[in-house]
Amino acid sequence: MTGVSPDAGVEVRALPTRAGTRVVSAFWRHPAARLTLLYSHGNAADLGQMVGLFLELRAHLRVNIMSYDYSGYGASTGKPSEYNTYYDIEAVYDCLKKDYGIEEEDLILYGQSVGSGPTLHLASRLEKLRAVVLHSGILSGIRVLYPVKVTLWFDIFKNIDKIKQVDCPVLVIHGIADEIVDFTHGKRLWELAKEKYEPLWIKGGGHCNLETYPEYIRHLRKFINAMEKLAKDKAPKPPQLPSSSMTEVKHNKCLRFGKR
Repeated sequence: MTGVSPDAGVEVRALPTRAGTRVVSAFWRHPAARLTLLYSHGNAADLGQMVGLFLELRAHLRVNIMSYDYSGYGASTGKPSEYNTYYDIEAVYDCLKKDYGIEEEDLILYGQSVGSGPTLHLASRLEKLRAVVLHSGILSGIRVLYPVKVTLWFDIFKNIDKIKQVDCPVLVIHGIADEIVDFTHGKRLWELAKEKYEPLWIKGGGHCNLETYPEYIRHLRKFINAMEKLAKDKAPKPPQLPSSSMTEVKHNKCLRFGKR
């Protein structure tokens, strides 16, 4: 993969999709990670350009990072389209489950700009997802160009409807001075989220520079810490044994109460 050095600790795969294309994915593992970020990047980027950011996020947040290039981007085959991005993220998610053993409860979906489309597509279908991050997200494709009041049938990435189907915590990050996707998109997505996390509105932030603001990584780290605590609090507790059995159990070192 262009731009990824051999010592970056990355595993690169070409994954088959339902559309018959092959999507290139890259997995950066952190040895102490409790959570994994599935990152869907923006329209004007590819994996090679994002490596520096992913390595920074991995180090500062202590998470695994999985990302991918949409069909027709980078070395991924096929043509760019709304539905191909859906097939792409589904293939990457299947890889995380089957090849890396990542549970749904330990996964955070992160969508930047257009990447908010496949992110909310998948998030609306997962019941036990840990969380979602929407970074400069869009309400829908047409709404980026025109402030329409209703969702038109030919619109793409209908996030304004899908956000209502997401049942996990949602963090929204948006630049107040975003010149491409107006700040009102992020504000409305946050308002429509069922389980809102404290949003980050970056004063002076544009569309492609939010990572350069110190509050970005600070707020994201706070969010990851909260999601780690949430995962710990929701972990199943071992069943309690009747008091009459405790003396017998104490001497049986091989007895297992069940997997956590």
